[in-house]
Amino acid sequence: QVQLLEPGGGLVQAGGSLRLPCAASGSIFSINFMGWHRQAPGKQRELVADITSGGTTNYAETVKGRITISRDNAENTVYLQMNSLKPEDTAVYYCNADLRRPLEYFAMNYWGKGTLVTVSS
Repeated sequence: QVQLLEPGGGLVQAGGSLRLPCAASGSIFSINFMGWHRQAPGKQRELVADITSGGTTNYAETVKGRITISRDNAENTVYLQMNSLKPEDTAVYYCNADLRRPLEYFAMNYWGKGTLVTVSS
């Protein structure tokens, strides 16, 4: 069993900051990508940012300069530091990880259950 736990989220005022952690736990051999997606009401899920095990990052254009993704490989944890938040950042944020379990040859993508971030104007 593999779980991705996202204990962060909540209500924040526009211009404020929030840090979302996500920890992968369970039977894990290795983790390739870890990242965050979000889904706003009535919209499709979209990539926010992801990061490789080597630290290479990728960001959506809409969040560049405001959001930073980082990772602790030893703890199988990824963080999303969100600054200068806007009402349009309101969404359910989902953590995901592309990982291999012991004795499995191929990596698979796992998702957390999501955490709601609400930015008030």
